[in-house]
Amino acid sequence: MRAPARSQSQTCLTPDLLALRDRLASAVGKPEESFTVGDFDVEIRRLGAALWLIGRRRARGGFALRIADWLDAAPLRRLAPATGETASFAVSSALGEHLISFKFGALTLAYFRIEWRFTPAAPTLLPTAHRDLIALGARDDPLAATGQVHAVQRGPNTGLVYFEMEAPVADSFFYLQNLTALNDYFRITETSPAEVVGGVWPELGLRLPPATTHDTESARPLPAGEAVTLSDAILLVRPESPRDERERARHFLQMLGGAYQLLELPPTEFRDWIARAEASLRDLDRAPEATVRHYGHRYLHPYTAAEYPDSMVQLSVVEALHGWGQWTGAAHPLETEFKAGLSRFYDRKLGALRRYLPNVGADKDADAVDSWYLYHPLLNLGKLALSGDKRAKALFVKSLGFGIRAARHFRYKWPIEYKIDDFSVITDTADADGRGQTDVGGIYAWVMLQAFELTDEPHYLDEARAAIDAAIGLGFNINYQANLTAWGAAACMRLWRITNRDVYLEQSYVYLASFFHHCEIWESRLGHAVHYRNFLGATALQDAPYMALYECFESFAAFEHYLADSGPDLDPAARMLVSEYCKYALDRAWFYYPDALPKEAIADEQRENNGHIDRSLAFPLEDLYPDGQPAGQVGQEIYGAGAAFVFATRAFHQVEGAPFLLYCDHFVRAIERTGSHTLMLSLAGGDTCTARLSFVRKKRHKLTATRVAAPDGDMLRPHDIGRHRIDYRVPANGRFILQWE
Repeated sequence: MRAPARSQSQTCLTPDLLALRDRLASAVGKPEESFTVGDFDVEIRRLGAALWLIGRRRARGGFALRIADWLDAAPLRRLAPATGETASFAVSSALGEHLISFKFGALTLAYFRIEWRFTPAAPTLLPTAHRDLIALGARDDPLAATGQVHAVQRGPNTGLVYFEMEAPVADSFFYLQNLTALNDYFRITETSPAEVVGGVWPELGLRLPPATTHDTESARPLPAGEAVTLSDAILLVRPESPRDERERARHFLQMLGGAYQLLELPPTEFRDWIARAEASLRDLDRAPEATVRHYGHRYLHPYTAAEYPDSMVQLSVVEALHGWGQWTGAAHPLETEFKAGLSRFYDRKLGALRRYLPNVGADKDADAVDSWYLYHPLLNLGKLALSGDKRAKALFVKSLGFGIRAARHFRYKWPIEYKIDDFSVITDTADADGRGQTDVGGIYAWVMLQAFELTDEPHYLDEARAAIDAAIGLGFNINYQANLTAWGAAACMRLWRITNRDVYLEQSYVYLASFFHHCEIWESRLGHAVHYRNFLGATALQDAPYMALYECFESFAAFEHYLADSGPDLDPAARMLVSEYCKYALDRAWFYYPDALPKEAIADEQRENNGHIDRSLAFPLEDLYPDGQPAGQVGQEIYGAGAAFVFATRAFHQVEGAPFLLYCDHFVRAIERTGSHTLMLSLAGGDTCTARLSFVRKKRHKLTATRVAAPDGDMLRPHDIGRHRIDYRVPANGRFILQWE
C-alpha cells in the first residue's frame, strides 16, 4: 500500500481538468435543471459527452461532480422522480441505457446524492475513467481553487475523500462513494475496490478501475442487458473551515455521520455468543492444540498448536475469562490455572513483563519487542487489579516503572520494534507510511490512568497527559493498529473526565476520526466475502488488507469505556458511529469462526509458523478480506478466544427470577428493576438508529409473554416471535419499560 496522501494545495494540470475549465467557460443556454440546496445554487448541465452537477456558493467557487459519462449527444429524458428523489433522467446512448437519480437536501448540512446505473446495449469494455469531483474557484475556474486534502480512501476501506477549500471561499467537503452499490462492477470486471477514491488537488473522487483488456480471452466486459451501478456518490458540504486538527476531526465525524445516515444499512442478526463462549471454554481446556506446559504451568499457544507462549496472549484470555466468571457468578477453573504462571514472564533484573518465557527457543530474539506489546499485557493486568486481584495488582505496579522509562526514552513517540534490554531500535518506521507505532501513546495513557485509579498517585496522570499531548498534530495519521487507536480515544475521554480540560474530549475525536478512516463502511459481495460480513469492520493495521477479530473485540471493549465516560457533551455523530461500530461487531465477528464459513472459503495454507486451521475448534480465524480472498491465511488465533466472552458478557444481561436473558446489540446505559416483572432500560446510541432488544429463553424455562413500551405508554410491537426468542426493534437512544408475565 502506498503512503497516505498528504495535504495538497498545489494544482496539478491534467487534460481533463483543462477541458472542464474550457467547457464551463463556454457553456451557453439553460441547464437541464436548477435547484437551490442550502447556500448552493445548483445546476445539472451537459458538457461534452458527460453530465455534470455544478454547485456554486454565492458565485464564489464550488464544485463540479461528474454525474455520468459516455453519453454522446443523446438527449436526456426527464422521468417522474421516485419517492425521495429530487430528479431523475434517462439517456439512450450508443453504448446503452443510462439511468441517473438525484437526491438533494439540507438538513444540518447540504448534501447531494447521485446514482448512475448503466445497462449496456452489447458487451462493453469501458475506458479508463476520470475522477468525478473537481473543486472550482472563482468564475468556475478549477485552477483558481486552493485547498487541502486531509483524508482519502486507504486500501479497501471506505471510499471517501475529505478536503477543505481555502479560496475563494472557505468550505469543507466530504465525498463518499457507496462501494456496496459497485459490487457488481468489481465482480464482473474482476477489479478491486481498493483505493478507487482519492486524487490530486483539485481533481478528486472516484476513478473506476478499467476491466482487463490485454486480449480477447482475458477481457471482462459488462454483459449486454445487465444493469450495473457505476457510481453512487454522496457529497456533503459545510460552510466553514476548522481552526485546528481537533475541530477538523469533529467535522469529519459529523460529515461521515451525515453520509452514513443516507446509506441503506445492511441488517444484522442475533448471534448466540453464550454458546460460542461455552464452546471456547471447552476447547481451551480440552484441545491439545490450545495449550502447552512450561515450569509446571499451563500456557496458551498464540495459534493452533503453534508459536511460543507470550504474555499478551495469556493475559488477553485470562482477563476475558475473568469477565465471564463475574457474569456467571463463579470463576472458571481455567482462569486460576492460566493465572498461575504469569509471574514467569516477569524479568526482575529489568523490572519488566517480557513477551516470552525465559526458556523461549533460540529461533526467537527474546529481547525484541513491538512497542505496543510492552503495554498491552499491563492493560489487562490493570483490569484484573481494578477488579480486586491482589496478585495482579502487585505484578502490575512493579512493572510500571519500566514502562514509564521506555516511554520517556522514546519521548512518547515509539518505533515499530526495539530491544527491551537497551532500547536500541530494531525497526524505526513502517514501510507503508514511514511512521512508527503512532497510537501506542493511547494504550500507554490508558495503562497510566489505570495506575492512577489504583494508587491515586498524580505522576501517573501526568504520564497519561504527556503521551496524549505528544500525539497532537498527527491528525488522520494517528492510527497504527485499530484497537490501540480505540484505547487512545477511551484514554482521552477518561482524561477529560478527570481533568475537565476540553482539549482531551476534542482530542478523542482525532483518535475516532483516524479509527473510522480505517473502517469499511460498505458490504462486500466479492469472492468468498459473500459468506461473511465486513460492514463497518476496521482493517487491523494502517497497511493491512484484512480485518482481524482481536482488533475487533478489543476496539469494542475500548468503546464501551469511551461511551461510559462520555455524557451529553459528546458529539452526537461520534456517539452514533461508535455505537454502530459495536452493533455491527456483534454480528460481523461471528464469521471469524471457521465453522461459520464453508470449507472452500478458508485458506488451505497459513503463514509460516502459525499452525493450521481446525474447523472443529471454537477459535477464530485472524483474517477476513473485503476483496473476497480466502479467510485464515494468517492463522487461527487462540489469543482471539476472548472475543466470545467479551461479546457475551456485554450483550446479554441477567435478570434475576426471569425466564429469559435480555439481549441488546447496544450498550445498556442503565437498567433498573422497578417491579417483580418490570424493568426500566436506557440506551444511548445514535439518534436516528435502531437497536435489537431480545428476550432469550433460558434453558429449562418457558418464554412467557412480553411487553415493551416507551415511557409515555406507547407499546412497541415485537419484530419477531419465536419459541426461544422474542425480538424487538427499538430506537437506539431512548428509555423503555419492559414487562413479562
